[in-house]
Amino acid sequence: VEAVHLIAIGKAPRIPQPKEGATYEGIQKKENAEISWDQPAAALHNWIRGHDKVPGAWATINGQMVTFYGSSLLDASVPAGQELAIKGASRPGLVTKNGLVVFGNDGKMVLVRNLQFEDGKMIPASKYFSADETTALELTEEEKKMAEDIR
Repeated sequence: VEAVHLIAIGKAPRIPQPKEGATYEGIQKKENAEISWDQPAAALHNWIRGHDKVPGAWATINGQMVTFYGSSLLDASVPAGQELAIKGASRPGLVTKNGLVVFGNDGKMVLVRNLQFEDGKMIPASKYFSADETTALELTEEEKKMAEDIR
């Protein structure tokens, strides 16, 4: 009650909070979330996981910033897949049926499940090489007639 009264009359003591011991860290920025590939797989996984969803850990692939989401450590033999060059990585990644496999400097693997491009489009990492493929919609005669009626 006394403290509230002192505040109300404008006579409460003002003690500045010391900066020593403060734990506030500034908001992460996208430019600080680039993946450094010269690390063991566990560190890569922690970096990707730690930046998932915001701001998103990223790397340059084919000259474009690609953000990695949904990583997990992969403890198995090297899976079959299509090689994908990643800027700064000592070894190309592998696009497999389960996602993108990247390698730490210890030779161990990290599986990344989703990728997001600069334009905001997100795809399963396993579909990287088929992301540009589009299929044309073909209508049956009945559907064409219905479309014309609707038009």
